[in-house]
Amino acid sequence: MAYAALRSIGAYVPQKVLTNDDLSQMVDTSDEWIYKRTGIKERRIAADNERNSDMGAAAAELALERSGIAKEDIDLVVCATISPDYFNMPSNATIIATKIGLKNVTSFDISAACTGFVYILSIAKAFIESGMKKNVLIIGSEKLSAITDWTDRGTCILFGDGAGAAVISATENKAEAIVDVHTGADGEYADLLMTPNGGSGSAHDDLDKEAGSCFMQMKGNETFKVAVRTLTKDVKEILADNNIESDSIKHFVPHQANYRIIKAVGDALKMKEEQVVLTVHKYGNTSGASIPMAINDIYESGRLQAGDMMLLDAFGGGLTWGSALVPFSPLQK
Repeated sequence: MAYAALRSIGAYVPQKVLTNDDLSQMVDTSDEWIYKRTGIKERRIAADNERNSDMGAAAAELALERSGIAKEDIDLVVCATISPDYFNMPSNATIIATKIGLKNVTSFDISAACTGFVYILSIAKAFIESGMKKNVLIIGSEKLSAITDWTDRGTCILFGDGAGAAVISATENKAEAIVDVHTGADGEYADLLMTPNGGSGSAHDDLDKEAGSCFMQMKGNETFKVAVRTLTKDVKEILADNNIESDSIKHFVPHQANYRIIKAVGDALKMKEEQVVLTVHKYGNTSGASIPMAINDIYESGRLQAGDMMLLDAFGGGLTWGSALVPFSPLQK
């Protein structure tokens, strides 16, 4: 039987740093106010001429380089994003595939907001275990600065830009395999976090008004409560389903949305401080790019080693949520 293994990780962050002090010059806020409520100190912002697909391609190239798998052996590209280069079509995945020199490869996007990377991890796992594909490139890439209302203090302090990518490949060694992935959604809470207009549900009769509501909108307090409750339940379930204790997790890699959410879920799981991966302070919330960017951080710092078990955990607009138990399984050189 074929199993799916996470072979490599890569990420890209733009050069421009936007600090809390910078934001205090734009809206009525302060470094103290933002940090106390979110744990964020700064975030990265893409250049005007830097596209989502440019960032995704850079992360993808790095993940491919580290994977030990030939580019021509990639047979599927999937991108998770809510801020693609183009509305609806063409997909970001097809643009990224072309930019990195992949031809005639199945490529498509998915929209699951901040849970996007967990969703595409489950897609890669399913394609590989079914025997349909052997080497899958998955990418979470976001240019959220392009869909942020920079006059809205409640949202503009939260989001940043960046990309992360991973190569998932077939293996016969079950010890290398992704253990499990849980995903879920509930549209009943769709209005908690959304971009209200721009789609076919819009009247398109007042374009000036509609353009303004194509920015992200969030009901912060309600989202926080549902996120903590849902994430805690989901991660407890995936650990129980696989008979794994929380102290067996080397790296707990939550979606980097808000430090208070991360701490609440980590405390509920009795995770030690050294188990919890934190990048929210320097990147803010990068939606579908958040988890792979965080994994890349521990990889580049030397904390992530072959065989380490990671627990991934995310929650986003939709509402969507997901968790995954993933050992780091690079090819042995």
